[in-house]
Amino acid sequence: MARGILRIFLGAAPGVGKTYTMLEDARAQAAAGVDVVAGIILDHGRAQTRAQVGDLEVLPTIRIPYRDADFEELDVDALLSRRPTLALVDEYAHTNVPGSTNAKRWQDVEQLLAAGIDVYSTLNVQHLASLGDVVETITGVHQQETVPDDIVRRAEQIELVDIPPELLRQRLSVGNVYAKDKVDAALTNYFRLGNLTALRELALLWLADRVEEGVAHYRASHGIETNWPTRERVVVGLTGGPEGEYLLRRAARILSRVSGGQLLAVHVPRSDGVSGDAPAALETQRQLLTDLGGTYHSVGGEDPAAALLEFSRNIGATQIVIGTSRRKPLLGFFARPGVGAMVVRNAGDIDVHMVPHPLGGKAMRVRNRGELNRKRVIAGFVLAAALPVLVQLGTGNLNLQTTMIIQLAATIAVALVGGLWPAVVAAVWGTLLLNYYSAPPIGTLTISDPENLLALAIFLLVAVAVALAVDQSARRSREAIRAGAEAATLSELARGILASQDTVQVFLEQVRDHFAMTSVVLFSGSGSDFSSWHADASVGENPPASPEAAQNVEEISERWILGLNGRVLPASDRRLLSAFGAHLMALEQRETLTQTQRENKMLSQDNKIRTSVLRAVSHDLRTPLAGIKLSVSSLRQNEVEFSPADEAELLATIEHYTDRMDALVGNLLDMSRLSAEMVSPVMGAITWLEVLPAAFHGVPTERIRTEVPANMPPIEADPGLLERVIANIVENAVKYAPDSFITVLASVGGSGSATIDGHPASELRVVDHGKGVPAGDVMAMFKPFQRLDDVSYGPQGGTGVGLGLAVAKGFTEIMGGVLEAEETPGGGLTMIIRLPLSTGIVRT
Repeated sequence: MARGILRIFLGAAPGVGKTYTMLEDARAQAAAGVDVVAGIILDHGRAQTRAQVGDLEVLPTIRIPYRDADFEELDVDALLSRRPTLALVDEYAHTNVPGSTNAKRWQDVEQLLAAGIDVYSTLNVQHLASLGDVVETITGVHQQETVPDDIVRRAEQIELVDIPPELLRQRLSVGNVYAKDKVDAALTNYFRLGNLTALRELALLWLADRVEEGVAHYRASHGIETNWPTRERVVVGLTGGPEGEYLLRRAARILSRVSGGQLLAVHVPRSDGVSGDAPAALETQRQLLTDLGGTYHSVGGEDPAAALLEFSRNIGATQIVIGTSRRKPLLGFFARPGVGAMVVRNAGDIDVHMVPHPLGGKAMRVRNRGELNRKRVIAGFVLAAALPVLVQLGTGNLNLQTTMIIQLAATIAVALVGGLWPAVVAAVWGTLLLNYYSAPPIGTLTISDPENLLALAIFLLVAVAVALAVDQSARRSREAIRAGAEAATLSELARGILASQDTVQVFLEQVRDHFAMTSVVLFSGSGSDFSSWHADASVGENPPASPEAAQNVEEISERWILGLNGRVLPASDRRLLSAFGAHLMALEQRETLTQTQRENKMLSQDNKIRTSVLRAVSHDLRTPLAGIKLSVSSLRQNEVEFSPADEAELLATIEHYTDRMDALVGNLLDMSRLSAEMVSPVMGAITWLEVLPAAFHGVPTERIRTEVPANMPPIEADPGLLERVIANIVENAVKYAPDSFITVLASVGGSGSATIDGHPASELRVVDHGKGVPAGDVMAMFKPFQRLDDVSYGPQGGTGVGLGLAVAKGFTEIMGGVLEAEETPGGGLTMIIRLPLSTGIVRT
């Protein structure tokens, strides 16, 4: 049965019209006679979308109870029984409630496609797994529902439903996207103009990559080898020498003239015996490349020039940047062309930049000639035929012994050039010439003197023995060179583990690059029946669907298999492939250890919080409870009549202790949320003056002096979180500086850094003139359950559980700001809240 065709309508944000466009196309298909059934359509209360369903057949959804509520989900079984030609399944990234046929809706779609049913579906760019962290940085919203990029890329058609951000905001403002009571919040948060512009750019770039994959597939399937420069890609060839930084910066300047280009650096571990790789220099260049926004690749190959060109053609490079040769000028007349010359000669339609650098022509490398390629063997046979003749002609009237030594030298020279068999031919041919021209009787192959016969026999044996020794040396040299190249590659893998930068996707890209494969897939499963194995991750074009379909299969463990397509690997590369498999196992173990460490850290924090909560309940919460109970018990006594003033005092006591309890419980809950990483700020433009009145609630305002200019520019913050930050800091200042005024003043930039991560910032300073904090204790002051004058929580030394500043620092950092403390001139402590200014553009 043929697999169905998947068409995805991709949008940059909710409300761009993905479902509307999908229904519009589906109705056109139905009008053309195609059997169309709507499996599940979510209009989100939008009348225009609901009207677009029209007379399409809509399959009833199933209702699944979960947590005291009923949820509507796609009825996959009913859709499979109905078997339409085309099924409409909205929200491709949706997570099904427990009890559904599959955990994810995209898995429902896969089931329909496997049954031969074509599917239309919709997807927002924020649900792509590779863009989840980027979207969270832009919008401040963490996406729980994601789809692996590889799954989306399998779609036969991906259509971008795009409208300008200004038009989307206009649609939102008139109520065409959300209900009117949600419009203002949406416009000031997720649907800000900067957010929508950034999301639109992400969608366009991701789709551009998808289109380029299609172009590459078309070229491969039609045998088109010429380069199609659809996007500027600059490849830098790194030798491992210090000139790499110069080349990277030059390539970045070339790329800065265009937009949307890519910078890639390639290092080919030398396999010709030339020692030029400097691990420290390569690591520095990798870091520089990351700063420039490029990617690093290590590619295996016997010929660096050929490997560089093959990589460049595979990724569709438009330009190659390489340095001028580091050989001395005269060396070029006596050696084969260098890497640069070979790249220029064979680059074809790829532009090559030969960049002069300070090291050009200042270093001579000694090339190891151990690699006996076909040209050298042919040259060896030519020399084996010609050199003994030339030696015999040149020796003239010299005696047999002298001529024999010169012929032995010639045999050794042939062995150095062509290896064993040319040297054997030279030895036999030289022996015959010596017998004919130098051993009496001259002119015949007859040998009259037994000593001459013995000498010629020894000459032949020595010549063959020397040839064998030279050939063995060449073989050992080749093995050492290959081992060196493999060691360099393994060093790269180990560096990835130690630097904690590798992921499974990056690992597969390394495998594909190094072995020059078209696709690499990581399969997981168990048993010898490969039909039950499935692909966990893949890179490249047309990845094999199962281990049986792969040209190369490497069993990594009982549950993991690596499949490679592109060429059949020789036995010499299998050993290195096994090392890559071991790296993957180490990668998995590292992830497991990291996760365990993270869980242990969270458990440790939870235990500390739990212990501190118990201590807080035993003291800080019991004190206000006792005060409240005493006041309430007094008011309830019938036999005692209190004056209005006494009643007011008792009620004020109840209110005071209730506020204390509320503050304590609030800080405990906030610290718990911070520890569990459950705080999601809703960022927006706000001024300091807007949040100060609410932050000062509950503290004696007569002790606070506010010096905040009315024309201060707005900052980017969550109003609720910022209120808690300021309130905690001011309450702390009032508590520990009981005899001084608290001054609150604001400025742009201030005496500290005027920026946060390169963005303009504003500061709010809370200044007190209390006893201050020793410089060595400032960092400990921000730790949870720390109070002035005690190292850890204890019943003495003030009230509170020591969470106010820890919560304030956590909230400030979540909003992208900085909370610092410094000594107040003349004594006391100054707390500094620094937050980025709101520019109207989302910070990334």
